[in-house]
Amino acid sequence: MSWSGRFGGDAPERVNRWLAHQGVCSRREAEALIAAGRVRIEGETVADPGRKILPGQTLEVIDEAAPGESPVTVLVNKPVGLVSAHPAPGQEEARSLLTAACAFAGEPPPPAALSLPPAGRLDRDSRGLLVLTSDGVVARAIISPDSPLTKEYQVRVAGALTPDRIARLRHGLSLDGRALKPAGVFRKGEDRLRFVLSEGRNRQIRRMCELVGLRVIDLHRTRIGPLALDGLPEGRWRFLAPEERRALLAEAGPSQASG
Repeated sequence: MSWSGRFGGDAPERVNRWLAHQGVCSRREAEALIAAGRVRIEGETVADPGRKILPGQTLEVIDEAAPGESPVTVLVNKPVGLVSAHPAPGQEEARSLLTAACAFAGEPPPPAALSLPPAGRLDRDSRGLLVLTSDGVVARAIISPDSPLTKEYQVRVAGALTPDRIARLRHGLSLDGRALKPAGVFRKGEDRLRFVLSEGRNRQIRRMCELVGLRVIDLHRTRIGPLALDGLPEGRWRFLAPEERRALLAEAGPSQASG
């Protein structure tokens, strides 16, 4: 059921923290609700898990789907230059690609008024697979901190790919004072690496590479769990197929697929 409340604090507070203080959910559950597009401030869908609510603002946690509304999930092959959501002035978001002209399978695009927040971010300078969804179950399966899904990236770097650097990328690095989980890092050529990650920290691969003296030139996400680009051209989109949704939830496991 829906919940709403007015923030009466004197200073801005992170949305996930305030919802936890109100007893609505835990902080991790709040992050999953945000990723599912189910949190709104003053009627605007919250996409950033670090968003703060301001004094006097009203926040609403909405049901997963309005009555009679079927959830929608779209796969986008995002080019460099587009942001995942909430563009700043002069920026363009990936949602702008959801037109008939960019449809891969010739299908009509989802309604412009339909909220389709990203299930996980992809930086403006990165390209590849981005999932936009109004399906809370799909969003939780992808972005929950406990999700077992891995994500795969093809990365081109500047700098020598020495065995020591690759070993450090695989294990032993920390970001923001927290150790990273072991990563799959495989050399694919003179200047190319394949990363397989089981977590998604902010700009993680770029920051990992900086820590070992490498600079990312190109970062291309090709897979999220069982979902892959599979020939989807850059700048195009398509709907998630029912069998893909089933495979995603099966790989995520029952704890993530519930709801």
